[in-house]
Amino acid sequence: MNSRILIIGGYGVFGGRLSAALLQGNEYDVIVAGRSLQKAEAFCERHGGIPYTIDIDAIDLTEQVRGLAPAIIVDAAGPWQDYGKDPYRVARAGLACGAHYLDLSDDAAFSEGIASLDTDARTKGVVIISGVSSVPALSSSATDALSKGMTSIELVESAITPGNRAPRGQSVIRSILSQTGQPLKVWKAGAWRHVTGWGAIRSITLTVPGIPPLKNRWLSPIGAPDLTLLPSRYDAASVQFSAGLELKLMHGGLFLLGKLVSRGLVKSLTSWTSVLQPLATLLRPFGSDRGGMRVSVTGKTAQDTHENRIWTLIAEAGDGPEIPTVPARIMIPKLLTGQIDPGARPCLGEFTLDEAEDALSSLNVSTGRTDTEITPVFRQVLGGAFDKLAAPLQHLHTVTSEHVWEGEAEIHRGKGFLALLANRLAGFPPSGRNVPVRVSMVRNRNGEMWTRQFGTHRFSSHLRRVEKDDSGIIRERFGVLDFSIRLLAGENQLEFPVMRARFLGVPLPRFLLPVSNTRETVLPDGSCQFDVAIYHSFAGLVAHYKGWLRPAA
Repeated sequence: MNSRILIIGGYGVFGGRLSAALLQGNEYDVIVAGRSLQKAEAFCERHGGIPYTIDIDAIDLTEQVRGLAPAIIVDAAGPWQDYGKDPYRVARAGLACGAHYLDLSDDAAFSEGIASLDTDARTKGVVIISGVSSVPALSSSATDALSKGMTSIELVESAITPGNRAPRGQSVIRSILSQTGQPLKVWKAGAWRHVTGWGAIRSITLTVPGIPPLKNRWLSPIGAPDLTLLPSRYDAASVQFSAGLELKLMHGGLFLLGKLVSRGLVKSLTSWTSVLQPLATLLRPFGSDRGGMRVSVTGKTAQDTHENRIWTLIAEAGDGPEIPTVPARIMIPKLLTGQIDPGARPCLGEFTLDEAEDALSSLNVSTGRTDTEITPVFRQVLGGAFDKLAAPLQHLHTVTSEHVWEGEAEIHRGKGFLALLANRLAGFPPSGRNVPVRVSMVRNRNGEMWTRQFGTHRFSSHLRRVEKDDSGIIRERFGVLDFSIRLLAGENQLEFPVMRARFLGVPLPRFLLPVSNTRETVLPDGSCQFDVAIYHSFAGLVAHYKGWLRPAA
């Protein structure tokens, strides 16, 4: 059996680790290839293997591959978004020679587009698979395991946060910089939307029982194959991917540099690679050699409950950079023994999570899983009364990840100085008729963030349960104003009388409280109707807006 493996970029950050792992057992004939013969020879002196110089842009690439006669080609070089007009030339060279092909691509368009070779690959009985790396290979295997038994999936979320002492090759840095500050297409609440690459920051803590957690790691949105491949695979309402740098100085600095791009002051940060890579190397002694990965799935179960299921991986002792090579270590023996069906496709569910954890067991890696039932805020507050609500109102207030509803409204604002001041403090929209409305409801750790857009005017509020109060009270904060609202549920309506209020955290006396005549009902066509009228004893009418909402198409 031909066991020759040609690894392009075989002495690089990830390719070198894959080459070294394959050479340990003397099972494979590994060709360590790249543009520098000197680097290939130096690597082979330490680890074994056959050094070879190869340029994937060479006219005679196919002839070179044919002369080497590999059973499998692994492209670990990248960056794949820079592969130009013929991005699949390495895969085509392998196809022409009857060699299977794998790559470690982290580029969404590249991994998705590999399917263009599917017909030729099937005809020749060759396997061509892209994205054989942490994403989408490992993340999809984790998602397969986490989503088992779910009847619908609301959110698939993956995140990677390496330790600062992990080596960063030029292609990795170039890949990140090429996306920083650029528009990034993501699938949110059932529609394609745009966010800014590295344009927002949030913090998470990764935990696995028995080892210290990775605390308060910053994450930002960045491109990955998951963003385009997973929505259709899992019929998910939302798919997110984030990455982070351990040092907040580096992460925050990249965030600020991204502002230069998003505001049009700089076209791209790609040309800054040669400047920023030495800076990253200079800061490498700081931070740690501990990194992690988390895959989270939120969905509805067959028991009609909602759950958030999380698979977490934490790598220690510098083994983080080994993780992207693990999928290839799993796939190579499968290819050589004919266990993979021919064809060209992204690496989605080609191996199980059990197989991945078995392969990870040889590394300084710990994994764990947690399953948590989710109770939406309105159900928490209303308890059994939530079930009295009509189905459309239950749907509106069952926020387990993100909902977007759309409709139309009519708005009237009060007149006079006090009414104007109250409207400005709360952020209410100006008066208008037939105003298009869009409401985004996002679940977070402390409750729900509702962002209402009336025409071009947008304002937000945060809703949360009052933990000390079981009497049907919900707290809603509009900027400096914080209201305690009682929820009164009927069969076809939900009312929201204001009970207490605070301004900058200071309780307001009862005579200063606004009066809220607010109710939600259901129209004959199943739309949710809202009618919000707010009055004050001193200001009279503050604002009155009413209209209808239905789930966004």
